[in-house]
Amino acid sequence: MSQARRDNGDDRSSALIGAAVPRPDALGKVTGAAMYPADLVRADMVQLKAVFANRAHARIVSVDTAAASAHPGVLAVFTAADVPYNRFGLIDDDQPLLCDDKVRFVGDRVALVAAETVEAAENAAKLVHVEYEDLPIVSDARAAMESDSALVHADRENNILGQVHIRKGDIEAAFASADVVIEEEFSTSWQEHAYLQPDAGIAYYEGDKLVVETAGQWLHEDRRQIAKMLQLGEDDVVIRYAKIGGAIGGREDLIVQPLLALATWKLKRPSALVWNREESIVGHQKRHPYFIRSKWAANKNGKIVAAQTELLADGGAYASTSVEVLKGATVGASGTYEIENVASDGYVVYTNNVPCGAFRGFGLPQAHFAAESMVTRLAHELGIDPVEIRRRNMYREGSITATQTALPQGVSALPVLERCVTEMESRFGPSTTLGRPSTGRANGAPLRMTPLSARHDIVRGVGIASGIKNIGYSFGFPDQATATVELYGEKEIDRVVLRIGAAECGQGAHLVMRQVCAATLNVPLDRIELIAEDSHESPNAGSASASRMTFMGGRAVKDAATAALQKFPGKDANATVQFRPAETTPLEPETGKGFPHFNYGYVSQAVEVEVDTATGLVRVLRIISVHDVGRAINKQQVEGQIEGCLAQAVGYALTENFQCRDGRILTPHFSTYLLPTTLDMPTDVYPVIMELADPNGPFGARGVAEMALVPFAAAVANAIHAATGAWVTQVPFTPERVLTAIAKSHNVEAVTA
Repeated sequence: MSQARRDNGDDRSSALIGAAVPRPDALGKVTGAAMYPADLVRADMVQLKAVFANRAHARIVSVDTAAASAHPGVLAVFTAADVPYNRFGLIDDDQPLLCDDKVRFVGDRVALVAAETVEAAENAAKLVHVEYEDLPIVSDARAAMESDSALVHADRENNILGQVHIRKGDIEAAFASADVVIEEEFSTSWQEHAYLQPDAGIAYYEGDKLVVETAGQWLHEDRRQIAKMLQLGEDDVVIRYAKIGGAIGGREDLIVQPLLALATWKLKRPSALVWNREESIVGHQKRHPYFIRSKWAANKNGKIVAAQTELLADGGAYASTSVEVLKGATVGASGTYEIENVASDGYVVYTNNVPCGAFRGFGLPQAHFAAESMVTRLAHELGIDPVEIRRRNMYREGSITATQTALPQGVSALPVLERCVTEMESRFGPSTTLGRPSTGRANGAPLRMTPLSARHDIVRGVGIASGIKNIGYSFGFPDQATATVELYGEKEIDRVVLRIGAAECGQGAHLVMRQVCAATLNVPLDRIELIAEDSHESPNAGSASASRMTFMGGRAVKDAATAALQKFPGKDANATVQFRPAETTPLEPETGKGFPHFNYGYVSQAVEVEVDTATGLVRVLRIISVHDVGRAINKQQVEGQIEGCLAQAVGYALTENFQCRDGRILTPHFSTYLLPTTLDMPTDVYPVIMELADPNGPFGARGVAEMALVPFAAAVANAIHAATGAWVTQVPFTPERVLTAIAKSHNVEAVTA
């Protein structure tokens, strides 16, 4: 791929494109002046308290609110009967706002108490008496697949929420003729978004419009769902976003917003709701756990000839975006490789566990954990360097994917891999190996599994992995972003008003939109006035998700600014432009054939780990993460995105062991759910930015926000193998699991005490 693609034929980028311009929201955030949703609460507002089910699966026999309603200070106790349309969901309206007949997970809400004070609301909530009839709990995704399983949703024939089937070539013939065939099973767990700001918000009337001010990822989608629940016109509802303390997919689904809207709509008074951390962890969706069975084959020359994968995801109690996540994971099950014979079957099921939905990576971290582990295993079986087997099979321009269509233009998977190898040799040393322990112990010498008190045997290893992740909406869903640019001035542009409904979740999207606008118009950045946090004042730019906002929103801004500039000077020097990318298509049900994504990002990583073979503890020492970002609109922000994503990736791979048992969450606090701290992060993190311009992105930019999470767990797993000779197959790689894997690799029993 030529570096000449970089400029994309655009010479108006000025000094703004790529510049590390200071973020306008930084000072307010570090001084505490910035107003997050909980900061908006006033003492005269109605205070709300949700009554959680605390049952995984039960029929509601009765809800008695009399005692709660009579409690001093209580204004009302709302139940399902108070909700005009008591269903919501991003794709399927299958989740009740307040449960009417059944509860399906512990975080279901059955009532909402409205009172004059927080204390009165909390005390009254304890007085709401719900009589339940317990039902069989479906807590295991594999059991949920069985024909005799209890049904989570009684109106369905089974618990299968969605399924995807992909077929390319002749998989059985390929296995029969291959030189090497390997099989393995993998599993991953839930992951909590753990955004800094727990769920909170306020609602009030502004004239005849119902306003909900909170934190989310898509103004106009929040508005649509709330209007539908209350049977109002969308123009009667306004969504405003305060400062957002992180999202990462966790705020795509409605959480507290409709509860606030319901109370204010019924009482005609401003209301407020602030969840504590436990309520937030129990009440919103998570990353999907996956069970994955893989069977891959290669010829002795290192050509991967077949990849067969079965994926089973636990979707939890409600649909959220589970089917879309499954599609992404199933399409991505063969990784970044052009393989002639592919058979992938993906399933997602309802269970009585916490619902699962969008989370950074959107199914690809789970799928790539298996795929990249299998590629490295094939390399070891064949005696080929793990980098070399990737070179021989990696996607190139014009490659045909598992869905039997060519990749969109701008395939940089191989250049990204080569840059990663160059960086690895430079920073880790030219003698770095990806398959032998970097210790004084002779290769192949057995590791003696002895008690912790006896010794500490520290070994190091380096692993590599690559990844691919779509940018934007997919599978036939029509993606778009709309922006309005208004120019004011006589002979030169004195002031610019930019309107775009783009959520600023902390990723820096608002600064990127302003930089793109200012660079297109060739005006100073301080002349750009951005209106982006009000559904009534800003056009719909879609969600802050799918690594799409810089690409989609930025392109809409650039096109709108260009159109407005053509009218300047003049009284009507403004333009509203909707950008639509290339159309995608749904997958054919039987074969999975289709054009699922219009754009991709590419990443390769090298990770060095240290493993204590006496305790199983793994520490990440150094990370190289190479990304083709097309063009860095703000290089410092891109580096920050990569580094922040890697912190989440370290937690996902090593420490964040979210656990459920019989539908109950066993890790509802940060004291039991172990997030990585600064002490868990390596000091040597090298985000490497390549700029091979995307032909459709603004100034050549493409998305990057999710990419660093996609291959990371596999890179760590491969590094653990390089250090110990053990293959780990369960995410996260807890000390117990690592010890078990080491013991298995040396045919001994692990001793941990």
